[in-house]
Amino acid sequence: MWKSTLSALWLATLTWGAVQTGDDNVKSIALRTHSLVQPYLDSDMQSRWYDFGGDTIIRTDQYIRLTSDHQSQSGWLFSRVPLTATNWEIEVEFKIHGKNQLYGDGFAMWLTKERGKIGPVFGSADKFEGLGIFFDTYKNNRPGVVFPYVMAMVGDGKTSYDKDTDGKDTEFAGCSARGIRHASVPTKFRLTYFQDKYLKLELQYKSEGEWTLCFETDQPPVIPPVAYLGFSAETGELSDNHDIISINAKNLYAAPPSGKSTPGSGRGKKLGAKEGGSWTWFFMKVFFFFAAVGGAYVGYTAWRANSKRSHRF
Repeated sequence: MWKSTLSALWLATLTWGAVQTGDDNVKSIALRTHSLVQPYLDSDMQSRWYDFGGDTIIRTDQYIRLTSDHQSQSGWLFSRVPLTATNWEIEVEFKIHGKNQLYGDGFAMWLTKERGKIGPVFGSADKFEGLGIFFDTYKNNRPGVVFPYVMAMVGDGKTSYDKDTDGKDTEFAGCSARGIRHASVPTKFRLTYFQDKYLKLELQYKSEGEWTLCFETDQPPVIPPVAYLGFSAETGELSDNHDIISINAKNLYAAPPSGKSTPGSGRGKKLGAKEGGSWTWFFMKVFFFFAAVGGAYVGYTAWRANSKRSHRF
């Protein structure tokens, strides 16, 4: 009886831990309307779901090059239909490279009310309405910040992006990403959004399969219900190749992870806190397990004593 009780308690503890730490509550469905992979174009040399223009070049076996490594170029890529999903994840593989030691100027991802408008903000229109993620590779005037720098800006349709200060006054959240240019592994970013609940940006550029948190918040911005997904880049006196390799979009459903941080840079402490919290939870489960075992043993001892006493009389 004692052995069977112990086995049952141990099995119950393992099962409880698996249920509590599982990540199966978030499901996803591929969004073909906003995904783009090789060969990018159909037989008519067009994309069913995306438009492109400016200096954009498409090599069907390699990349979508928004700008080449030449001065004064500007290119864009925008979805033909709006992204109407309320919860989604967009993972993009990209590459920034060139022959110059100085970088210029970077590229942007857009989720905006308007699409395909050429302008001064990484090749797209200023005073946009929606969300812009800027991969800024050239430092203008931002003391104490390591470049390349990744920044999110929420546009209200009225506020301008100040390129001279690298958008310092309009930054929603951001992080430094030294090594993102000429990385030795496929460079990627992953943006996860749950409406009114959660926004997170992760980067892969240090080693393949290793995602570095850029920022996350449980107070996400309001994205227009009709928003187009797009990408743009520009070069000035300095230049780089800005390549989009693939876009994988997913519709997410179910509850997002809880206990997220607020916007800003320097997320290392938050990651450490999560790790410490998981260890605390593990030791609590071990404590409860042994407490349950001890309680069972005391109960079994009392039952055995009562059995002996009843046999005696």
